[in-house]
Amino acid sequence: MDPRLELTRHYRWLRQYGLNDSHSGNLSVRCENDYWITPSGACADTLEADALIRCSMDADPASGASLDAPLHRLVYRKNPRATVVMHSHGAHSVAMTLGGDDFVPVDFEGQYYFPRIPVLNIAYADYLDKAPAAVAEVLAEHPVVVVRGHGVYVAAETMNLAYKWTCSFELSAKTAWLAGQAGQTPL
Repeated sequence: MDPRLELTRHYRWLRQYGLNDSHSGNLSVRCENDYWITPSGACADTLEADALIRCSMDADPASGASLDAPLHRLVYRKNPRATVVMHSHGAHSVAMTLGGDDFVPVDFEGQYYFPRIPVLNIAYADYLDKAPAAVAEVLAEHPVVVVRGHGVYVAAETMNLAYKWTCSFELSAKTAWLAGQAGQTPL
């Protein structure tokens, strides 16, 4: 399958299943020494493969690329096994990490995939300067990281795995929130 079609399908799913709003998040797929990324301000409901932006690993991101394109490029450089970077804003994932502490899943599946999800505290004013290096550094060691108050970043070897981890984290965060509302203690 054309990786651009796979990218647009998964980007649409992030919107369809409540992990992004209509114009949030971003997604890229690496193809040898290039990567395709969603354009800045892309609408998940209408994005087509021919609107994706092709960027080189050896140059500054192409005009029109997502503001996170430098972050994606740095993740690929620090983690050569990664072929996908997925950025989402799942409400439970963001809400459960607003305190700035790393997220420790309370559910079995969450614990199986990620015993701990690091949370980075990066001020809004410093995001574009500091997030690329900080996120890339963590994603070289962990499959998932959260920028507190902003969203989730996943680096994976396949689009399906990145999507799986994004969805698993969101369900784990939702489960933790529901358990807290029910007065339940973690496992």
